[in-house]
Order: sequence, then structure tokens, then C-alpha cells
Amino acid sequence: MFKQIGPMEIVLILAVLVLLFGAKKLPELARGSGRALRIFKSETKGLIDDDEDDKTTATTVKAVEEKPATLPSDVVQPTTYDKHPDTP
Repeated sequence: MFKQIGPMEIVLILAVLVLLFGAKKLPELARGSGRALRIFKSETKGLIDDDEDDKTTATTVKAVEEKPATLPSDVVQPTTYDKHPDTP
């Protein structure tokens, strides 16, 4: 049904772009597209890194949850004292 894009189709697309935007605007459009693509790639990489961090965090949380509970005798109660003995 669809064939691959050949050299004639590429030339036709470039000719239409030059007619629409002009020869002076094409380099600016290419630069803008390149910047947008770079930003898109960095953001998707950031999302992938965030997913890996979430998996690591979930594993850590699971390991902490599986830790056995401490016995009441093991719990150390904090001592209370007044910083100023003169206060009631």
C-alpha cells in the first residue's frame, strides 16, 4: 500500500518547505527542531531515571517493612528533664 520514501519524494518535500517558509527561515526551523528533540530526549531519560529510582525506593521500603519488630524491652524510653530547673 505505502512504499518507502525515495529521493524524489525528499526533493519534493524540501521544495515545498522552501516555498512555504523561505530559504532564510529553514536553518532557524532546523535549529529549533534540534533543540526541541534534545529537550524531549533529556526529559524522557529523566523519566526513565525516575522510574528506576522509584523501583529502588520500593525495594528499600519493602526490605524495611520485612524487618522484625522490636520487643518492648528493647525500646529505650527517652528521659525528660527541664532545661531550666527554676521553671514550674
